[in-house]
Amino acid sequence: MRILISILLITGLFSCASAQPKREYTTANKKAIKAYEEGLKAYNTFDPRTGMPNFKACEEQLKKAQKLDPNFIEAYILLSQVYMDSGKSRDAIEQLKKSVEINPNFFPNSFYFLAQLELSEGLYEDAKAHAERYLAMPRLPEEMKAKATRLRDNCDFAMKLKKNPVPFKPVNLGSGVNTERPEYFPTITADDQTLLFTRLVVDPKAVQGGIQEDFFVSQKKDGQWIKAKSISARINTLHNEGAPTFSADGQMLIFTACEILDSYGEYRDGFGSCDLFITRRIGEEWSVPVNLGNTVNTGNWESQPSFSADGKTLYFIRGTRSRDGRRTGDIWWTSINPDGTWARPQRLSDVVNTDGNEASVCIHPDGQTLYFSSDGHPGMGGLDIFVTRKKPDGGWSIPENLGYPINTHGEENSLLVSSDGKLAFFASDREGGFGDLDLYSFELPSSAQPQVTTYMKGIVYDVRTKKPLAARFELIDLKTGEVMVVSQSNGATGEFIVAIAANRDYALNVNRKAYHFYSKNFSLTEKKGNSDPYLMDIPLVPIDEPEVVTRLDNVFFDLDKATLRPESRIELDKLYSFLQNNPNLKIQLNGHTDNRGDKMRNQKLSEDRAKSVVEYLIAKGIDKSRLSWKGFGDTKPIVPNAQTEAEHQQNRRTEYQILN
Repeated sequence: MRILISILLITGLFSCASAQPKREYTTANKKAIKAYEEGLKAYNTFDPRTGMPNFKACEEQLKKAQKLDPNFIEAYILLSQVYMDSGKSRDAIEQLKKSVEINPNFFPNSFYFLAQLELSEGLYEDAKAHAERYLAMPRLPEEMKAKATRLRDNCDFAMKLKKNPVPFKPVNLGSGVNTERPEYFPTITADDQTLLFTRLVVDPKAVQGGIQEDFFVSQKKDGQWIKAKSISARINTLHNEGAPTFSADGQMLIFTACEILDSYGEYRDGFGSCDLFITRRIGEEWSVPVNLGNTVNTGNWESQPSFSADGKTLYFIRGTRSRDGRRTGDIWWTSINPDGTWARPQRLSDVVNTDGNEASVCIHPDGQTLYFSSDGHPGMGGLDIFVTRKKPDGGWSIPENLGYPINTHGEENSLLVSSDGKLAFFASDREGGFGDLDLYSFELPSSAQPQVTTYMKGIVYDVRTKKPLAARFELIDLKTGEVMVVSQSNGATGEFIVAIAANRDYALNVNRKAYHFYSKNFSLTEKKGNSDPYLMDIPLVPIDEPEVVTRLDNVFFDLDKATLRPESRIELDKLYSFLQNNPNLKIQLNGHTDNRGDKMRNQKLSEDRAKSVVEYLIAKGIDKSRLSWKGFGDTKPIVPNAQTEAEHQQNRRTEYQILN
């Protein structure tokens, strides 16, 4: 807005005054003109220490000009610009009002700028009146007419939201997180126990004027956030690091860095003014950050990333310049290819992105609900927070404003929503904090909440030595076959945390070289959210372990038949890859049934089912000499004398064992 006023107002009325000494003014008072031109000179003179005009001298001269001639319109208009540049919007409004009271036709655009300023201060009725006054003028440029119409509509929208407020009771996160310094841009792990955020710190060694941005981490203990610590000297430098995003398990961090020299005196490769970098946790330490590369980063600026809980999709803001010179952003997304490279980013559609500014994107762990800030959608002035939801066809719903008083006439951004979807976090400089921007939480209105999610947590380990292992695992939606989550356990601790949507049935596959792959299926249809997680440790069995029999829990057949159901392909393709990666192995497929029905029929059914798996693998390309099959009917139950359906289901199974 300041740039708009500067271009349209200052250029039109005040520039080149020194080259036009005989310019006509709305006053004939020579002393008033002299004072005005001294004020204009001060406005055009920049202090080399601050890079700003001499506002104080300019204000003094313009007030002097106004006193000498109270009807000197140019002095009021220029002083409104001075106040606007100084962050004194209310004073700027008063000056513009006085100018139009003297002569409403002298500079008609004043009504539009008045409406803009009043909207930014939440004076919606006044803003609407001045927007309508501007729209009533003849021969308006179409572009300005469209802007004024949207401004007027925003006033109506804002007044409607104020009449229907949503519940909003922000709670300060406390002294463990907040200080007298600004804290902002939070991110959190899937279990909602580890909070990472940006803090603007004072550092005499900092490259930019003794202050810089660093990352701090706080853990939740007994319901409280404990004292935050610097994340790592490998990540925090003497330059700015900001806008971070955790992977769901907290093992990977993607963030924005706008300078390329790190604290070790080495250069980070950069492609634009700000780039996205990635670092991974190795035990308790972090790797040296690496640029995401020129597939993602460009000569523009990339910032404010949000990494999806699926472990493969990244949303971020890419900056551009609008036609009127403003710096704006759009929401883009990319994903990790099977070979570990990043796919070429794609811009979200115009349903979400506007010709305004989109910022602070946040994808919820459900993978379907996206929060972001924008000044291009109907709002209350400045950046408002919106929510949009992914549709079955992959598109996005029309964004919904989160409502008042979550949104106000100020700038609202950097919203974070907890995994359970009930709690939101944001930064605010409201009264009662520890100083400047603090982090707060509040209960998110039900209309803005995502779908219910929970998390799966545990340790991967060697069944023989009990040593923690790094292993790759996937969670697949059994109904759709879609890979919902790709992740890896920590190599030093074996720990993993995975955020997953509740109310679904999943297949789990865990892989590590030289080990049997692990499979299991489970249902989360009864899970209530983060207060009810799925806890499971995963034992991996070395291939050289003798006489090991491995269950294929995600191989399914039609009722009382040997026909493989489509969802079995996920598991069987994993078995195929396992055999491909271990070409010397020979295996036997074993089929088992429960004890219900005719024994001879059960024997035949178990043989046919094991044979169906062998035929699937041969069709995929595995040499038949490496495969054999055997049926055991109901002779080897896991649960003898099974009574319940769950017990019968355990006995009905397909297994493989290594023969050679």
